Amino acid sequence: MVGVKFPDDFIWGAATSSYQVEGAWNEDGKGESIWDRFSHTPGKIFNGDTGDIAGDHYHRFLDDIKVMKDIGLRAYRFSISWPRIFPTGKGKVNQKGVEFYDKLIDELKENDIEPLVTLYHWDLPVELNKYGAWESNDVVDAFLNYAQFVFNQYGDRVKNWITFNEPMIFTYLFYSIGLYEKRDYDSAFKATHMINVAHARAIETFRSCDHPDGKIGIALNITPVYPKTNSQLDAKLVLLNDGLINRWFLDPVLKGEYPTDILDIVRKKFKFPIPSRKDLELLKNNPMDFLGINNYSCARVHAKRERDLDNIAKILIPQQPSKEAEISEMGWEIYPRGLYDLLKRIDEDYDHPEIHITENGMACKDNIIDGEVVQDDDRISYLKRYLTEVNNAIQDGVKIKSYFVWSLIDNFEWVSGYSKKFGIIKVNPETLDRTRKKSAYWYKNVIKENGFSYQ
Repeated sequence: MVGVKFPDDFIWGAATSSYQVEGAWNEDGKGESIWDRFSHTPGKIFNGDTGDIAGDHYHRFLDDIKVMKDIGLRAYRFSISWPRIFPTGKGKVNQKGVEFYDKLIDELKENDIEPLVTLYHWDLPVELNKYGAWESNDVVDAFLNYAQFVFNQYGDRVKNWITFNEPMIFTYLFYSIGLYEKRDYDSAFKATHMINVAHARAIETFRSCDHPDGKIGIALNITPVYPKTNSQLDAKLVLLNDGLINRWFLDPVLKGEYPTDILDIVRKKFKFPIPSRKDLELLKNNPMDFLGINNYSCARVHAKRERDLDNIAKILIPQQPSKEAEISEMGWEIYPRGLYDLLKRIDEDYDHPEIHITENGMACKDNIIDGEVVQDDDRISYLKRYLTEVNNAIQDGVKIKSYFVWSLIDNFEWVSGYSKKFGIIKVNPETLDRTRKKSAYWYKNVIKENGFSYQ
């Protein structure tokens, strides 16, 4: 019997985000977010779905925590809804929103589940669009005000924080599909820098709030990139693609600088200002305590001609997996070895940072057997293989401290609505009742044994 064992202090968790699971979109004083506005716009979301109710976690969090406790979770990663705390993004605090997260955090602590709190998981208060969204210094200042309030309010109980979730998505993608008032890559690239500044300033703010035992980082969606052929063009495209989707986000927060090859391209093609010495010093002087990595798949790229390397917008659109590739319901290639390659590369290239796997999981078709058991063996197979590669990386010296499966419950999966199921717990769309899938029982045993076997 071949077994996989994790370090004794390894932390097992599950993750969600506010808009995807909370619901209660306009209750108890919560303000409107860009996703409220976007999902209420006809034709934007598959099947006309919205996050108005989602998994109703806002009303059912006590029951959800009971399930977390029974599964044995050591940690729960969730995000705070900025417009639930500051309905218009700044100004008056919504006390009922504050109280909701107080209750959630207290209940988690009561059940020995450590909260890992993300400050921003995409639900920008819609009022801040008027200032230019993430291109704006006003929005950065509002974010810092919100962050400081949250640190002071919950920092006595929350020891681990994430500033931003996946800046690549809420810049490149959000500007292209129209979640902000502008729809162009000039704005998107400018926003990437503003977010880096906001991230560094949030760390500075956190450390001024006197939480000496607290830790803070960022969660980046990092994707290993491979060539489809051995051609020189494909090798060039790998370097360019990796630079745009990985190094452009890794280098500023881990090195305090931008990758020069990509910076030259971005400045040539877009209205991207030269980062000031002050901003770069801010990044260098406020290092993170850890890096969160979200990974689900890999990218394989191919260029037919030299001009394929010139279309940045096209390069940012993922290429389709080959027909023979194993794929998830999202259409993403399943390639566990890619996560190992990614972890080793980050460890070697960025001076051995502390790493947390803040998201990993699979959307698949969940089959109901005998009206009760939710059969998701393909999800279990996926998790086994990816966790094996996480373990291999740990054995090879990478400092990986935790793993958070995405997601705890079936959720609103952004433009896909409720058509894609990531949860290890099924949510009945009519009754909102919870049913544990086979993967939840499997994950419970993994946590209990601190590993698993291949039988």
